[in-house]
Amino acid sequence: MSEPVIDREAMGRLAKALSFICSPDHPTTVALRTASESGTDKDIKAARALFLKLKPSDRRAALSMLSDND
Repeated sequence: MSEPVIDREAMGRLAKALSFICSPDHPTTVALRTASESGTDKDIKAARALFLKLKPSDRRAALSMLSDND
């Protein structure tokens, strides 16, 4: 099973959602914003790792906010 690919725009939207859920200065929010802006593999991997370490309820809430905007 392959890993889902999240584009830079989606990372930016996810950072905005986490800014509301966690806080604008939460390490995961900052990492997602940085990955969205830079687009480097290093930043994307770091942001993904931090996102996966979030509480499942925070992850679901952020992803739910993204799906509500579509």
